[in-house]
Amino acid sequence: MALDRKLLDILCCPVTRIPVRPMSRNELARLNAAIAAGKVTQADGETVTEALKEALITENEERIYPVDDGIPVMLEERSISARQLD
Repeated sequence: MALDRKLLDILCCPVTRIPVRPMSRNELARLNAAIAAGKVTQADGETVTEALKEALITENEERIYPVDDGIPVMLEERSISARQLD
């Protein structure tokens, strides 16, 4: 399910206030490969164990937010540092 364009226009990172955009298929595939390898944790330290179907990433490409059933989860503790993918 694609996110509504109007919603995307107003969403931003709750920590940095930087706008977000949907992750591309390639970015999502890279993230999910890292999740499958057990290398991804949320900001609260919990390991991410399930692949993401959708996610948002800040325009500076530092924080990733999961989208669950079409609903963006814009909580700092659920965010994922994109630096884990380097």
